[in-house]
Amino acid sequence: MNVGFIGAGNMGHAIMKGILRSELSGITLYAYDSYAPAMERTAEMGVKAASGEADVVRNCKYVFLAIKPQQLDIVLDAIKESVSSDTVIVSICAGITDEYIASKTISGAKVVLVMPNTPLLLGEGATALSRSDSVSDEEFALVCDIFGSSGIYSVIPKDKMKEIIAINGSSPAFIYLYAKYFIDYADSVGIGREAATELFAKSLIGSAKMITDSGKSIDELIEMVSSKGGTTIAGLEKLRSNGLDKAVTECCEACTKRAYELSK
Repeated sequence: MNVGFIGAGNMGHAIMKGILRSELSGITLYAYDSYAPAMERTAEMGVKAASGEADVVRNCKYVFLAIKPQQLDIVLDAIKESVSSDTVIVSICAGITDEYIASKTISGAKVVLVMPNTPLLLGEGATALSRSDSVSDEEFALVCDIFGSSGIYSVIPKDKMKEIIAINGSSPAFIYLYAKYFIDYADSVGIGREAATELFAKSLIGSAKMITDSGKSIDELIEMVSSKGGTTIAGLEKLRSNGLDKAVTECCEACTKRAYELSK
């Protein structure tokens, strides 16, 4: 089975890396990127170089569009003559619908919409997927397996692919910013940034595991850390009084709004 990538930047590289280290068998990878260093990196991984976007489609049943939404129209114009009813197009372009891709290629195009995140680079990704009706169960299963090889995945309704971006696609950046402020505080009170980074990062990892594995609700987990009249309560009161809930809601709404703008 030939799987091709148009775009070999960080996300494309992460997905290819996941395939290569997985137990998925019988897959040959092709890639094309106009950026020469990206192609050099894929060559080092043993990925076959394609001569252009259309060449990827001609050689591969599964074609990953690992590009930015702003590049999509140019790429779809380049591949439209090569897309067949057998081609499965896997798009990671934020906000773009399967109907839009079909309108620029062929009617009834097989499209899988994907919202991954950068922790795929470490095999710790979280990916949301949906599909057009023309994609078979077998075809969709392979795409799910590919993302499962680099973390976890969840299948969601097509009409929620824009809303999910804030939850897993963009959220690593939001978490990094949150972490930065805690580490900056540690630095301001004379705690080394290296020690603070290690401690806070491990706290994030452990807290995430508690959310997924403890069997307790998030409210229950907060209560476990919060002693009446203690330090945690004092900090939580400041987060609440300063509008953390409003800031997060508005962050997600802005992210979703931009996804709808990109889809037009």
